[in-house]
Amino acid sequence: MNENDFEKAVAEITERDSRFAPAAYVFVSGALTETARRLGRSRKSPVKQRHISGQELAEGAADFAEEQFGSLAYSVLREWGVKTTRDIGDIVFNLIDVGIFSKTEEDSIDDFDNVFDLRSRLLKK
Repeated sequence: MNENDFEKAVAEITERDSRFAPAAYVFVSGALTETARRLGRSRKSPVKQRHISGQELAEGAADFAEEQFGSLAYSVLREWGVKTTRDIGDIVFNLIDVGIFSKTEEDSIDDFDNVFDLRSRLLKK
C-alpha cells in the first residue's frame, strides 16, 4: 500500500472514530514494522510465522516510542490520544477494519487489555 492510500484510510478511520490523531496511526504502523523486524518476522515469512501478538506489539510500540521520543514518549502518545495498551489495540483493529492490517482467527482486541501500564512504562526514567 502506498502512502497516499494509507493517508486516505486513516482519514476514513478518523472521520468515524476521532479518539486518536492521524499521527497515532502512522506511529502504530511504524511500531508494527519495527517490531516485526526485531522479531525476525518479515513479510517474506509465511503468515503464521510472521504473526505478532497483541502483547508483542504493545511491548514493541512502547520500545519504539522510547526510541523515537525519549523522555517525551508518553506526552507525545497522550497528545495523540494513546494512553493505554488497549488504545494501541483500538488503533490496530481500526486499521484491520479498513484492510490495512490483518488478523488471525485467534486475535482479539482483548489481547491488548492491560498488557502493562503504558504511562508507568514510559515515565519510568
